[in-house]
Amino acid sequence: MTLSGEAATDGSDLPGATWEGFVRRFDPVFKRQLLLQHDLFRCISGKDVDAILAFAGERRCKNGQTIFQKGDPGSGMMAVLLGNVRIGTVSESGKEIVFKVVETGGIFGEIALLDGRPRTADATAIGDCVLLVIERRDFVPFLEKSPQVAIKMLEVMCDRLRQTSLLVEDLALLDLPQRMARLLVRLGASYGRRTRDGLRIDLKLSQKDLGNLIATSRESINKQLRTWQDEELIAVENGYITLLQPQQIADYGQPAR
Repeated sequence: MTLSGEAATDGSDLPGATWEGFVRRFDPVFKRQLLLQHDLFRCISGKDVDAILAFAGERRCKNGQTIFQKGDPGSGMMAVLLGNVRIGTVSESGKEIVFKVVETGGIFGEIALLDGRPRTADATAIGDCVLLVIERRDFVPFLEKSPQVAIKMLEVMCDRLRQTSLLVEDLALLDLPQRMARLLVRLGASYGRRTRDGLRIDLKLSQKDLGNLIATSRESINKQLRTWQDEELIAVENGYITLLQPQQIADYGQPAR
């Protein structure tokens, strides 16, 4: 995602975080552009977005920091100005499932924004992050005056429900290579960058993170990655995966006939 409007600083207020190699602070122009590019806010005027930004704040999180936990008070939603955020939950037995990774420009926490009830999952920073925080107490009065935004939020909630249904279907009906292939295709679509070797996924996830995304063990992920490396379908370097044969990986993700 390429946005303009960032104002460079000396980095003293944002230790460790970079944007395309430079330390940045995020000015109102950048934030405005980011929100207007998101489906949730694309339907409203720039004036209304400026009204939202007037009561929005910023929060900085270091790599691995917990942003909120399941059961925490649901006070509002957040937009990712920099970095990525892992959304997931841990069962009573200690098994973790990752629902999604929210990339730069994405929004999470919409459910709490609407109902104000406790968080339904954990959110954790992947890399140093900067978040735009929109509190429910400020946003609900705005929403009451903006029915088009309310309708768009309903569409977003429906999309989340569809994604959850697809996740449950994949877990129930697909074997590990199929689930793994579909995951790599999705990551490639969101974070892929074409190189002379293939499609490089520019998101560094551990084998444990990959396993959590498709409800399997790190050992199983390691074995499958090695199999595909031996078949020269993928390459793994410094934790980054490149799809050498993207179409063959996509074919793996198709249900057996």
